[in-house]
Amino acid sequence: MKKVYANAAEALDGLLFDGMLIAAGGFGLCGIPELLIAAIRDAGTKDLTVASNNAGVDDFGLGVLLQTRQVKKMISSYVGENAEFMRQYLSGELELEFNPQGTLAERMRAAGAGIPGFYTKTGVGTVIADGKEVKNFNGQDYILETGLFADLAIVKAWKADETGNLVFRKTARNFNHPAATCGKVCVVEVEEIVPTGSLDPDNIHLPGIYVHRIIQGQHEKRIEQRTVRQREEA
Repeated sequence: MKKVYANAAEALDGLLFDGMLIAAGGFGLCGIPELLIAAIRDAGTKDLTVASNNAGVDDFGLGVLLQTRQVKKMISSYVGENAEFMRQYLSGELELEFNPQGTLAERMRAAGAGIPGFYTKTGVGTVIADGKEVKNFNGQDYILETGLFADLAIVKAWKADETGNLVFRKTARNFNHPAATCGKVCVVEVEEIVPTGSLDPDNIHLPGIYVHRIIQGQHEKRIEQRTVRQREEA
């Protein structure tokens, strides 16, 4: 089965449709699938629901899909760096489903494991629990959260072999791993594709069984918040 494609547009060919649910990996601007996001923008796919830890910034990451009004709803745990997101949400143009960060990660992981729902204490007694089943275990209340089954997962990894075994690098491992598992189809962009068998099996973070298509590309790796100090004179 061929998994390596020439570019993001080819890798997404035949997978995109209006109204779909996309799970996107990344943490802030670290480890985001920027090439695949750009290809979705160029394809013009609209009315998207996107599940992601964050919504990017105004001109980068998922922010580019917000600028083009292709996103109908965000399922996120943090959206504080995107002024356009705030404007669309406050004006009623964009739906938002806030998830506690751990809950969002577990919703993705659960779907990847074929689990339709789970109970958690996170959000009990808050607006997060509104409309959800509450069940008592050993004298403690828990709310039912559902697995997040996506039509498509787009993720970023450091290395892949030709069968789709993935290695993530540092912070980029956070949401990319659970996001990759919860999509019906998973498309991955990487910095390097290596020959099959060259990765140490003990260092593989995600097995290729979850990965359907791979591209290699150049990445900007933008810094979300750059903090510097004055150089001290010798």
